[in-house]
Amino acid sequence: MSVYALYFSPTNSTKKITNIIANEFGSFKEIDLSKQNFEFDGVFNEEDICIIGVPSYGGRVPAVAIERIKTLNGNKAKAILLAVYGNRDYEDTLKELEECMTGNGFNCIAGIAAVAEHSIMHQFATGRPDEEDKQELVDFSKKILDKLNADAIQNELNLPGNYPYREYNGVPLKPKAGKACTSCGLCAKECPVGAIPIQEPNKTNKDVCISCMRCIELCPNKARKLNPILLKVASKKLEKVCETRKKNELFI
Repeated sequence: MSVYALYFSPTNSTKKITNIIANEFGSFKEIDLSKQNFEFDGVFNEEDICIIGVPSYGGRVPAVAIERIKTLNGNKAKAILLAVYGNRDYEDTLKELEECMTGNGFNCIAGIAAVAEHSIMHQFATGRPDEEDKQELVDFSKKILDKLNADAIQNELNLPGNYPYREYNGVPLKPKAGKACTSCGLCAKECPVGAIPIQEPNKTNKDVCISCMRCIELCPNKARKLNPILLKVASKKLEKVCETRKKNELFI
């Protein structure tokens, strides 16, 4: 049996939570779905356990993550589904992830919705996952492991969400480079969808950009930023729904 931590995690929050869970199952291998030229040449089997983590973008799985998951062949490997969201809501994310994973031959045995600091508006869920979250995620993992050891996993998960899935067309918040940009090209190399031209890394293809904020997160000169007016307006819209601390949830 092998344990895998698979994640689409542009700003590392989803990676962090996925790895917290995977660690409870023993040593594990990491598979980064957010690499620009993602490829996986390994093979899963029925005894394997795969913890698959994705961020919730507008209550949906990022389309590029779906595309990359569809290149995997589950071969009946057990999958623990993880939706990470910034304290607003995750809506159809888990249900969509389950459909995609099941369609690719994975056996989905549990689902977790977990809160992390909002990747765009950092005033929401600041510092999460905190110590309370980490302990809860460990407890969730142990419950799943207990079920596995007792061979008591249900054949079908009852995950929240609706079908057809809610429509998501992205957000207008697209990072762009300022005067501090040195054209080092790091953002262009690391952009999950190739929205930043290698030859002109101070630019952004807004039609391709998925507003994942990876370029802002890793820029060594903090040169990439969002339009402050648009950011303020968006923050105000989310203030009421995001001000109360949301709970992590386990479905098994």
